[in-house]
This record gives sequence, C-alpha cells and structure tokens, in this order.
Amino acid sequence: MQYIEGFVAAVPTANREAFRKHATEAAAVFKEHGALKVVECWGTNIPDGEVTSFPKAVHCREEETVTFSWVIWPSRAVRDAGMEKIMNDPRVDPAVNPMPFDGKRLIWGGFEVLVDE
Repeated sequence: MQYIEGFVAAVPTANREAFRKHATEAAAVFKEHGALKVVECWGTNIPDGEVTSFPKAVHCREEETVTFSWVIWPSRAVRDAGMEKIMNDPRVDPAVNPMPFDGKRLIWGGFEVLVDE
C-alpha cells in the first residue's frame, strides 16, 4: 500500500524562486531513491485559525508564505530505505543545497493511505 509523507513549512515570500529551485532539485533525488511523486505547493488561501491553523503550526511570520508538500511512496518500506539513501546523498546536503527557509519550523509526518478514490 502507498505511503504518503506530508510537509508544511513557512518560507520567506521573497525566497519563492529559491524554494522552487530547491524543491525541484530535491524532488529529483527523492524520485531517484524510490518516491513515485513529489508535489510542492505555494499557499494562496491560508487563513489564520482561532485555535490552530497551518500558519500557527509553523509560526508563519507576516513576510512568509505557508507551503504544503507531499511525497508519494510505493510503501513504508520503500520510504524507509529511500530516506536512508537520501539522507546520505550529497545533493541534499545543506552545505550544497541549503533550505531557503527555517527547517526548525517545518512539520512533517508519514501516513498510511486509508481511502484513495
């Protein structure tokens, strides 16, 4: 069964193009190591919530935009093996391909698919 990994981040709005470039380069690495698909989205309608919201989750500042991303893997096992390779791949080393946002405020999680209509 497919496995989905989701990500939410706050990216400086001025870094939109740098984020797109970074994400495009990283997506190639993810796909090389087993991911089926990588989707990166730039927020355009992300309201603040009263209790919780995407902006609150990543402590989004006024000069930042929320991004929402996901990676589709064939299975959790393929994801685990692929991520081990990705973490050792020099193309995603922060010294070579630095993240154009504060990675400490990135949230992520892995999910088993329950419904896929």
